[in-house]
Amino acid sequence: MSKFSEQVLGWFDLHGRHDLPWQKTITPYRVWVSEIMLQQTQVKTVIPYYERFMRSFPTVEALAQASQDAVLAHWAGLGYYARGRNLHKSAMKIMADFEGRFPESYDDVLALPGIGRSTAGAILSIALQQRHAILDGNVKRVLSRYLALEGWTGNKNNESFLWHKAEEFTPISRFADYTQAIMDLGATVCTRTKPCCETCPVRSGCLANQQDRVRDFPAKKPKKEKPIKQAYFLVLENMEGKLFLQQRSQIGIWGGLWSFPEYESHESCLNKMKKYESQSTSLHSLVEWNSFRHTFSHYHLDIFPVVVKGIDENHALQVFGNGEWACKVALNSQQATLGVPAPVTKLVRLIRECKNV
Repeated sequence: MSKFSEQVLGWFDLHGRHDLPWQKTITPYRVWVSEIMLQQTQVKTVIPYYERFMRSFPTVEALAQASQDAVLAHWAGLGYYARGRNLHKSAMKIMADFEGRFPESYDDVLALPGIGRSTAGAILSIALQQRHAILDGNVKRVLSRYLALEGWTGNKNNESFLWHKAEEFTPISRFADYTQAIMDLGATVCTRTKPCCETCPVRSGCLANQQDRVRDFPAKKPKKEKPIKQAYFLVLENMEGKLFLQQRSQIGIWGGLWSFPEYESHESCLNKMKKYESQSTSLHSLVEWNSFRHTFSHYHLDIFPVVVKGIDENHALQVFGNGEWACKVALNSQQATLGVPAPVTKLVRLIRECKNV
């Protein structure tokens, strides 16, 4: 066992996290769900989502039998919704191809939708006692500092080098504990901002610490200016106070989620309302709210809400197409049956509070 892994494991035994929900009863299914949720999301954010998800879908079979809407409703607010869709697809694949048993072969796990090399390694290591290296964001940060690796960790040469070192540092014994330990070290000590170097178990061998350059690593990804896009949301409310939502395409942002009718321009949005008005006299109000910005990893989306009250359901279906009329209270509760993206949740809350954006 290398000195690095020995020090990490010694720290983990005393200071690591041992009482996370997915650590209490370790099964491949529970670890798999946790690892997918933890992709690009902090533990404290994941815990309540994980606990609710497991109450509703305690087994692979329960998840596979659920509708995509039910799964995404449990994912709403967690972000990166492709993770939820892929989790559902994988559950159905496991039922169809593996008789409901989580696959134990690395290649079979890697072939499941939404699972990459690091996630596959973590699941097999923690849940099935197979030795595999991992290299998630936390591990990249720890290793890039320890090795004072110059340049962005995402470039091909650096990533290959880090995988080599991750494999080298993964011990032959206690590899499951080491997998959890190295992730914990990055999440709680070797953090992105304000790292706690004085309590770090590997600080004596850390080149970044020796060079007093901890904050220089890992190097930031070469900056690329995010483009700005815009969308006009028609927030349609009927006489009963229900809101009109339509399911989005499975491809693209918020795939499979339910959202307000969306238009690329102010003109196309208003033209649609003019078409509605020509068929109905029940329109009570149309108010254009202030825009707000929602930021994705690759671009900014400026959202312009157009709120219309007094909509007639029959005429709405004729003009806007198929959709669902949803209760505002239900959309903002844990009992929601439709998965909606964060901007829709925000608008629903504001409408309930009768406040302008």
